[in-house]
Amino acid sequence: MKKLAFVFFISTIAMLNSDAQTTINLYDGAVPNSKLYATKELWEPQDNGDTIVHFTSVPTLTIFLPDKKIANRTAVVICPGGGYWVTSIVKEGFAVAREFNKWGVAAFVLKYRIPNDSSMMDKKVGPLQDAQRAIQLVRMHAKEWNVDANKVGIMGFSAGGHLASTAATHFNHSYIDNPNNISLRPDFSIFIYPVISFQDSIGHIGSRDQLIDKNPPKQLRDSFSNELQVTPQTPPAFLVHATDDDVVPVMNSITFYEALLQNKIPAEMHIYKAGGHGFGMHNPTTKDEWVERCKNWMQSMGWMGK
Repeated sequence: MKKLAFVFFISTIAMLNSDAQTTINLYDGAVPNSKLYATKELWEPQDNGDTIVHFTSVPTLTIFLPDKKIANRTAVVICPGGGYWVTSIVKEGFAVAREFNKWGVAAFVLKYRIPNDSSMMDKKVGPLQDAQRAIQLVRMHAKEWNVDANKVGIMGFSAGGHLASTAATHFNHSYIDNPNNISLRPDFSIFIYPVISFQDSIGHIGSRDQLIDKNPPKQLRDSFSNELQVTPQTPPAFLVHATDDDVVPVMNSITFYEALLQNKIPAEMHIYKAGGHGFGMHNPTTKDEWVERCKNWMQSMGWMGK
């Protein structure tokens, strides 16, 4: 029965995303920090072409490799958003990965665990474990996947941006087994309308409640407010947000950008006057395409060659 369920899952992935070379389980054997969880994962297609994934307790990595003729050996792990409740796996995952492949960049879409006391022993660190494991896996398989282990970045949308920024600021502590001391620090980071802060004034409280519960103590709230965790070792960053975002305030990106500047971290930020939240790769209020700005930034930083 388990084998049939796995085959069905892989078939579902294939139907939704014929360009993906393969999807792998994130962990060999048991998933760390997990409990037995009876609720089945649900994939819900949307009218806009997206697919929303519910109840993820077994994380996976979907691998998109570019044509070898244009590959520049840069890689990015993509964390779709969804408020730590669901994941927008196509609009903020698979579609973005295909765009990176056009640039010669290898892309890895992370379907991370949804924080849940029923499926995890400590839900606060479950998603971060998955992000660290994804970075670890890409570096472990760098030769096989034609990736430079020193050119591995992380990207996140909305709450996936919180996960990505947590990985970019909490890398000195390994929340997974790492016997070979593989670096868990991303080489660069990309944040699209990200949740960064868990502070009352600007934080996305829904994401905060889901990850660290309601009314968390100040120490915990501060620890997961990633604008407060920036150091001179934080990787360079590219940020995109809309001024009129009424879900995740634009100050999330601004405060993180300011923290990067204070620590002399190379950073670039694009703030649109409109666009709201959740526009994916295309902000409908402007002809400007942030993906092109991102590509230019990556080229200027040397991630994609000259």
